[in-house]
Amino acid sequence: MSYAESPVRELGPEECWALLRGDELGRLAYHLVDEVHVVPINYVVDDGELLFRTVAGNKLLAAALGSEVAFEIDWHDHDHAWSVLARGRLRVLDEVEEHRLDGLPLRPWVATYKYDVVGLRPTVVTGRAFELDRGAGGTGVVAEVGV
Repeated sequence: MSYAESPVRELGPEECWALLRGDELGRLAYHLVDEVHVVPINYVVDDGELLFRTVAGNKLLAAALGSEVAFEIDWHDHDHAWSVLARGRLRVLDEVEEHRLDGLPLRPWVATYKYDVVGLRPTVVTGRAFELDRGAGGTGVVAEVGV
């Protein structure tokens, strides 16, 4: 992959959703009272909504309050990278909706019981792809600190 005019390329909505569907771990950022939290969650995409399980605690409280959140996934290798950001409000799914997880590949990474299902239906999904320049003769600018 080579970007003709810039090492940074905006990803379209379809590309962002394809990357979200192809991953299973991301970081959820939310504000609760006077603290900002960033936590890893494993998730699954279903019908334009990111779903994850949780237990009683800060994430569930943030969902019950309908908190605005940001959710991010990314990837890189030696030459390329991408990042996708989804923003919206959390919500707790009721018992009737929880069946949506039946048959979906959402499995906890830690062997704990997580009974509550939380959803994030993003209002904004954006992403960027990057062509990295890690060579010794790169054109990147190096800032001098304390000069």
